[in-house]
Amino acid sequence: MPKSAPDSPANGDPPTDTGRPLHTDDLLKLITRLGKEQQYQLRQIEVTRSLDTEYHISALRGLVDRYRYRLSAKSVGTVKQVGDGVAIVSGLSGVMADELILFPDGTYGLALDLDQDYVGCVLLGTDENIHAGDIVTETGRVIDVPVGEQLLGRVVNALGRPIDELGPLEAEMRRPIDHPAPTFIQRTPVGEPLQTGIKTIDSVIPLGRGQRELIIGDRQIGKTAIAVDSVINQRNQGVYCIYVCIGQKLSTVAQIVETFREHDALEYTTVVVAGAEEPSAMAYLAPYAGCAMAEAFMYAGRHTLIVYDDLSKHAIAYRQLSLLLQRPAGREAYPGDVFYLHSRLLERSARLSAAYGAGSMTALPIIETQAGNISAYIPTNLISITDGQIYLTTQLFTQGVHPAIDIGLSVSRVGGAAQNHAMRAVSRHLALDIAQFLELQIFARFGTELDRETRKQLTRGERVRAILTQPQYEPMPVAHQVAVIYAAGQGYLDDVPIKQVHPFEAHLLSFLQQQYSGLLAEFSTGHWNAQLEQDLQTALDRFKEHVWHR
Repeated sequence: MPKSAPDSPANGDPPTDTGRPLHTDDLLKLITRLGKEQQYQLRQIEVTRSLDTEYHISALRGLVDRYRYRLSAKSVGTVKQVGDGVAIVSGLSGVMADELILFPDGTYGLALDLDQDYVGCVLLGTDENIHAGDIVTETGRVIDVPVGEQLLGRVVNALGRPIDELGPLEAEMRRPIDHPAPTFIQRTPVGEPLQTGIKTIDSVIPLGRGQRELIIGDRQIGKTAIAVDSVINQRNQGVYCIYVCIGQKLSTVAQIVETFREHDALEYTTVVVAGAEEPSAMAYLAPYAGCAMAEAFMYAGRHTLIVYDDLSKHAIAYRQLSLLLQRPAGREAYPGDVFYLHSRLLERSARLSAAYGAGSMTALPIIETQAGNISAYIPTNLISITDGQIYLTTQLFTQGVHPAIDIGLSVSRVGGAAQNHAMRAVSRHLALDIAQFLELQIFARFGTELDRETRKQLTRGERVRAILTQPQYEPMPVAHQVAVIYAAGQGYLDDVPIKQVHPFEAHLLSFLQQQYSGLLAEFSTGHWNAQLEQDLQTALDRFKEHVWHR
């Protein structure tokens, strides 16, 4: 592509100091107007529009040298249609999928549709200054984001650019946002627990490093709270966290960031934001950008936790882009590849084998349901992709059960393999006990006179359920969980009034920390045997006899 120089040609010639690149069509018009000076040579170029022979090239070079143009070959295209954050571009025959395309105003676009006659681009910015007929150029660069420890403690957008007013990033490494998932050979079975600090999850629905566990439920019932608590609990655990906010209000994002800062979690966390006011393309890119950042740690042998909050808005953004790009609509107007949209994202989470660094990436995707409908299109897609789901219900939330996790509909397909030995021992029958309690509770509503054993089972079930409720932003160490769950399951709380369950828990943990810190240390490492169980029983008996007098 020729570029103008500061000098101007003779009268009547096109100006050469416009400061903008000249398209091939512009060059041909220039050749036509200057044809009088080199009639024969230039007539051949104008008629044939061919630069195939050395004869034609030398004629053109002579013209360029005379008027001080500099030739540079670039692949360019022309905007044919633009609007709603999407541009249809002709030309660009060599463009790659997911390649960045540069528009005249400096805005970048992402090549999503590669048709034989056109390229469908989504704009990564506003389209106010882009018009039909504008010249666009290839960059030869597939979209990527900065990665590395320099991003920890920062808030960035979907392109990896900082938006927290803390100065520029100094990341030296970059990584494509789309990357093949680890192969079967590179993976190893999930077997190391990732503690969330939430008693219900760590005891009944355990997570392992490298697992993908879906958090699903209606809006405003605590899905984000579970994810935030899980991030806070990774402090001093050697786990880096990436929190991706998709389509969230900036006020909500600011609240999440401030919560991380208050609990000293921001120092090992990167927050990736695609706000509700940003183009749909940014919401589409955000989870892949966050995944690339977490993936860099995984392949470096580190452990990471990534939260996608939430993929419902991600699917909606992709549906908007697909409809604007005139892709065929399928069920609920989603394109046919919406399943692939999320599967290729979540399949990148894995636990790598020792030969590949033994790193891991654990994913907590969040999905929003409408009126508890988990059989809708996107929820069923995510359920089939992930390794289990944590299902929250509005009914439990309104009853004051926080987190409002329905243990009957929640499942972890990794199971006890993702628990340490102590937690597995004390929670082995917990899910069954709670299920039996719920059935008895329904039966008791009929007012039937209950026998002593049934009343005892109801009393214990109420205490177990009460001990599993937990305030927000207060994740609990696994050793503390082992102690209180064992106490509730073995009947040490049966004579404690329901309103006194949490004071009992707080006093018990304080007592154990002061008098039996060595026992808690054993539970932290996962040790459990008959002697440790006997020591815990002794501690609980002593607490009930000498400390708890209420």
